[in-house]
Amino acid sequence: MHRNQELHTFLIEKAKNLTEEWYESLDKSDPKGVYSSSNPEEIQKLKQQNYDFHLHLCKIFVQEEEQFLQEFQDWIIHIAQDEQHLNTPLQYILREFLHVQEQYLCYIDEFASIHKGQYSHEKVQLWQRIIIRAFKEVVLRFVQENQVYSEKKLLAQQEIIIELSSPIITINKGAALLPLVGDIDTTRAKFILEHSLNECSNKGINHLYIDLSGVVMIDTMVAHQIFQLISALKMIGVQTTLSGLRPEVAQTTVQLGLSFEEVVIRSDLAAALSANEIDSAK
Repeated sequence: MHRNQELHTFLIEKAKNLTEEWYESLDKSDPKGVYSSSNPEEIQKLKQQNYDFHLHLCKIFVQEEEQFLQEFQDWIIHIAQDEQHLNTPLQYILREFLHVQEQYLCYIDEFASIHKGQYSHEKVQLWQRIIIRAFKEVVLRFVQENQVYSEKKLLAQQEIIIELSSPIITINKGAALLPLVGDIDTTRAKFILEHSLNECSNKGINHLYIDLSGVVMIDTMVAHQIFQLISALKMIGVQTTLSGLRPEVAQTTVQLGLSFEEVVIRSDLAAALSANEIDSAK
């Protein structure tokens, strides 16, 4: 049995010291990250996070492991999603977990020294193994939560970038422009299809100008997606004008056997918009 109320009380009383000792010995020369901050508010926040860690970890000596980890989870998630920690290289964070682990091993030795003869060497070793196991579990959970949150954040950022890179710009009443620039992969092509249909429907667009002059390469799947977009737009009453098709893009569509017979095609965007002005004047 590793649980011991006296050890728990000893570590709780040392929690403030643990935090101050840890921060004083902290390598503040990191090129970036939470540990190198000189902002007083950020330093105080970091110390509080470290202190809260101790309050949770000490409970390993008075709680069942399941309850201990369950209560620790909120702290783990909070730190894993903390903006300052997200901007800190993971190796620095793992370094400090190991640093704090070493603190605990030393304090357990100190506790055993104070109570010399009261606890066996085997008991002290058991406590140290429990600390190492607890740190291992906390670190693994932290890395997992950090990875999951980082991936979600990255995905959200990618979605915003895709949306900003595929804008439906209203030209005049009933007409809009979709300028496409850069590489178009399957994911982006799918978004363009869904986004364009929704935007045209919501904005009451009946004529969409799709400019491809900024698109260098289109693979087979993407060419099909663009063809499907034009077909889908036609089904909701939106006429399409394509402009800026590069020779290699045109060649791909021909090789695929895609027919754009019912689509107005102009050499460039200026020609497409000029034609629109002439048609509007009639």
